[in-house]
Amino acid sequence: MSSVETKRVEEKTKQWDSAGTDVEVGRVSDLDGGNSSTLTEDNSLYAKLQAFAGKYGVEQRGIERVPDDERTDTTMSQVGTLWLSANMVVSSFAIGALAVPIFDLGYVDSALTIFFVNILGIVPVCFFSTFGPRFGLRQMVLSRFYFGYYGVKLVACFNILACLGWSAVNVIVGSQLIHAINHDVPGYAGILVIAFSTLFICAFGYKLVHIYERWSWIPSFIIFLIVLGTFAHSGNFHSGLPLATGPAEAGAVLSFAASVFGFATGWAAYAADYTVYQPADSSRASVFFWTFGGLFFPLVFTELLGAAVASAITTNQAYSDAYSGSGVGGLLAQVLVPPLGRFGEFCIVVLALSIIANNCPNIYSVSLSLQVLAHATERVPRFLWTAVGTGVYIAIAIPGYDHFESALENFLLLIGYWLAIYEGVCLTEHFIFRRGFKGYRPEDYVVPKRLPPGFAAISAFLVGVAGAVLGTAQTWYTGHIGKLCGADYGGDVGFELAFSFTAVTYLGLRSLETWHFGR
Repeated sequence: MSSVETKRVEEKTKQWDSAGTDVEVGRVSDLDGGNSSTLTEDNSLYAKLQAFAGKYGVEQRGIERVPDDERTDTTMSQVGTLWLSANMVVSSFAIGALAVPIFDLGYVDSALTIFFVNILGIVPVCFFSTFGPRFGLRQMVLSRFYFGYYGVKLVACFNILACLGWSAVNVIVGSQLIHAINHDVPGYAGILVIAFSTLFICAFGYKLVHIYERWSWIPSFIIFLIVLGTFAHSGNFHSGLPLATGPAEAGAVLSFAASVFGFATGWAAYAADYTVYQPADSSRASVFFWTFGGLFFPLVFTELLGAAVASAITTNQAYSDAYSGSGVGGLLAQVLVPPLGRFGEFCIVVLALSIIANNCPNIYSVSLSLQVLAHATERVPRFLWTAVGTGVYIAIAIPGYDHFESALENFLLLIGYWLAIYEGVCLTEHFIFRRGFKGYRPEDYVVPKRLPPGFAAISAFLVGVAGAVLGTAQTWYTGHIGKLCGADYGGDVGFELAFSFTAVTYLGLRSLETWHFGR
């Protein structure tokens, strides 16, 4: 097998049936850079592992481009239900709950921030989702057209950290829920249960992830409706009116907005991963709006509910004690357990297990980002990287269990910063330099000399970091501009400055880069 050609070793697999509900995806193919000879020989370790995976229905395909004949997933609703399930979870509830104890906001100002900032955060996710059907490329591989073949490795590192960080934060939330109803269950036990359940689904890959996410939102939604009804009946809601004014209020709104944005736009770096098996002629508008609906409804619904329940902390000592003792899990237990008893405890356990739906996209996509790093990492099958990623975030979550609130706030802000930088580069390249989808040659994704050199993107990335530093307002550091956007604690404008600094810098440097290199 030639080392300069990309060969395919394909095994026939089941394709989607006419209803689009049964697919065995993933053939060993298109190994990056043409160095596939040592990986696809019958006696190679890679081939043996892939054969083992195929025997048990595990997805074999990694970051290789999905060919047209495999893009047969015509069920558009699955695009929406994936994100519906991934966000109809207690982690989204926890974001809204930060508004009161962390940012000292009332309900109305929290609600307005949640509504409008979520729209801002999810639009890039919806847009990038439309690239999957068009090109059949995973999001990190697609990013080679913006950052270059080698520059994208830096982006992949950030995405790996984000995926693992999200997963760790999420399992802590789920474990808190379990601990809130049974203090004899240690935090690490809940973490292990949720993590290994997620690993089982993600190891099998695209098919099982979509099947699970298609239905898992339903029990979570029902229980959140029970939370809404029970809490409304309790009379503990506090509106926080009249609205506060002045620099302190402005700074609190900006910082809360940064947290909401970080959670909403957190899916942008792997949006296309979940549409690559859609046919190439799929309607971009349909993909966009199914994604929008699947994100907007659960995010706004759960975050508004979280902010409402957290409002009781300011007027009801029982809620305040519950939050102090068990965080978000304590809040939900206070709503459900006293009036509903054992059934309330059952609801809490179901909400804890909803974290699985939230972590599935993280752990599935972290394996793809790891494969982007080098030829050596690409030679490791995707399902093995899934197991490695699971072990790493478990190791992060267990010691971080007792520091959840501060960890969540800081992590969300950092996620918002780096993704704002990522979006600044990608959107500028797409609209200004490639002038839309016609400016791509998807077959170039494995040819470094046909991709951007990456100097402009990396330079703009670093300038974006400077913008984020100037605009940040965190407990451990407040930037010079962040100090001006609020009272004593400032206001976080890191993601706004990160995006604008990156986009403007990239526009100038990329013009010079294309002039000099011609690509």
